Amino acid sequence: MPHNNSKYRQIVIVSGKGGTGKTTLAAALCELFENRVVSDTDVDAADLHILLKPEILERHEYSGGNKAVINRELCTGCDLCEEYCRFDAIHDYQVDPLACEGCGFCVRLCPENAISFPKAISGFFQESAIKNGEFVDAELLPGSGNSGKLVSEVKKSAAALASQNQRAWLIVDGPPGIGCPVNASLTGTDLAVIVTEPTVSGLHDLSRLIELTQRFRIPSAIVINKSDLNPENTKNIQKFAESENIPFLGIIPYDDVVLKALISEKSVINFPDSSAAVHICQVYKNILELLENQK
Repeated sequence: MPHNNSKYRQIVIVSGKGGTGKTTLAAALCELFENRVVSDTDVDAADLHILLKPEILERHEYSGGNKAVINRELCTGCDLCEEYCRFDAIHDYQVDPLACEGCGFCVRLCPENAISFPKAISGFFQESAIKNGEFVDAELLPGSGNSGKLVSEVKKSAAALASQNQRAWLIVDGPPGIGCPVNASLTGTDLAVIVTEPTVSGLHDLSRLIELTQRFRIPSAIVINKSDLNPENTKNIQKFAESENIPFLGIIPYDDVVLKALISEKSVINFPDSSAAVHICQVYKNILELLENQK
């Protein structure tokens, strides 16, 4: 059953592994859905902005935790912090911010109270204007953790814009895999559109993601990208979907026009006569039909 109680409907495009064509499909669906807010919650490697070309309106700092800082004026050089730092982040009475995990043990250990523990800037998230809507994405700085919390900030901002501007849809390009960022991305969604590919690893990672969505009772549906590269594996995935009673939204065949579109920094949907665009339009129609039947 749908998890989103707001007036807008929320769709999250995810994949069990990277490189399946998730963002390519997400960008195309952003073109097809009208009156929508779009967000990119793949905060470790966000790239939807390349195709949507947003105009940043507001940029916010994000702190995912704290980092230790040694005050050299107070430090007596006892070496306790360096000796007991299990992350090997302290050398010559300085803390390497990339290596520091923010556990705070050195702060409690220091006999001179020479180590402070301020909040650290872990990344940024921004609200932007795009054609016919709004866009929210983020950037997690190298070495920073708690990406799931940053995803939650992105979704909170996108949800506020959807409600404030009375949008009908919230389209989310989620991260790959099954980790914390994926869990945060799927929260409150009406439908998880799972993009896979006809490979052994594709089916394996798809099954892990399906296990996740089933555990949290998140409605899911499957799309097979580059379906004609291995017709046998495509059939195996379709059989898997049927055995798990998961809706099958359709296939997208391999199409050189997709590469042409990406090189020109456009969505493949802007090449309407291409085979990929035609099949994506059918996927879009199947999503609408599936959500209509959910009501």
